Order: sequence, then structure tokens, then C-alpha cells
Amino acid sequence: MRIELTQNQQKVLTYLKQQIKKNGVSPSLRMAAAELGISHAAVAQTLKTLEDKEYIRREGRYSRSLHILDPVGDLHILQRQKQIPVIGHITAGLPMYAQQEWEGSLLVDAKIYPGQNLFALKIQGTSMKNAGILDQDLAICEPRQYARNKEIVVALIHHEQATVKRFFLHPEFIELRPENPDFKSREYAFEDVLIQGKVIGIIRGPQGMEMQ
Repeated sequence: MRIELTQNQQKVLTYLKQQIKKNGVSPSLRMAAAELGISHAAVAQTLKTLEDKEYIRREGRYSRSLHILDPVGDLHILQRQKQIPVIGHITAGLPMYAQQEWEGSLLVDAKIYPGQNLFALKIQGTSMKNAGILDQDLAICEPRQYARNKEIVVALIHHEQATVKRFFLHPEFIELRPENPDFKSREYAFEDVLIQGKVIGIIRGPQGMEMQ
């Protein structure tokens, strides 16, 4: 359990969180001192105390880079967020993260989704409902050009139609299987399927979206 903060220490911590949320970076000591109405030395001492009590982490003694820690010592959610594109339409031949047809962007927790070039795809229909993927969900995907058996993937069919299905490789064809008994599995020739990514998470509804 972390040591509790004094009123003044909590005031400085709250100020730091507000500045990081607003600007994406921590303020300089001079700015913090001016806006809090205290001396430069008082800010520096309070930062050291906050670090000793494990409320913040600094990259170096004189570095402006400062990280807010949550109660278990991990980075606070304010500094773990990253923005990924929501793909509307897929262009054949381009990796998902290079697409220009974006429908907005989505903030996700980088600790939960640490990969590079992640993208989100809006689900249409109920063919994957038994896998917990519903109509209008946002599927968080990592870019891939290959798939393993039983993985849920984003596949481009005949270079024009995107679909999210469970992948099965057979000796003579690729099977894309739905997770809903109302829909049938489909078989495709190898050259008719381009794997675009693997589904690694689901966001329900439009929460967190920032339309651009």
C-alpha cells in the first residue's frame, strides 16, 4: 500500500494529471511553480516526494518526462492511451494500416493492446455472435498476412470484400467459418483469400471514438 499524500502533494499530483491529459506531456518546473503559486524548489521537492511514494516515475533527475503511476505501480491510463484508425473500406493490395478510408479513430489502452500499426474494423452483421462479436462492434486487429488454424481473422475475399471469420486451412482450400448456426462455412481457393489481420479484441459500441 502506498503512503498517503498530504493536501499539498495531492494538489500537485492532480495538477500534473490535468496537464498531461490536456497537453499529452508533463509541465516544466517553472510552469508548474507559476500556475500552482509555489516556488520552483517546492515543486522539485514535491516531485521527489511523489516519486518516493510511488505516485510518479521520472526518466531522469532533470528530465521533464514524467509518468503517473496507478495504485499497482503501472502507468496511469492517461499515459497508456494510444490512437488507432477505424477502417471503413478496404483497398486490395494495401495493408490495413495504410488505408486512406478511415471512419475515425479509437483510443485504446496500450498496455492491453501493445502492438504496432493496430487498426479497428467495424463489424456488420451477426455471423460471429457466438464468439462474442456483435453487429456494430469494433474489432481491434493486428496486421497479419498469414493465419493459424482456429484464429479469428480479417480476410479480403476476391480482392474486394472484407469479412471476419474463423480460419481453417485444409489441403486443398481455405475454410472461413462463422460462429452462428444460421450461417454456413464457405470454402475458397488459396488465391481468393488475403489475410489482413488477426482479431485481438472487441470494443462494444462507439465509446471512445473520436471522429475526424
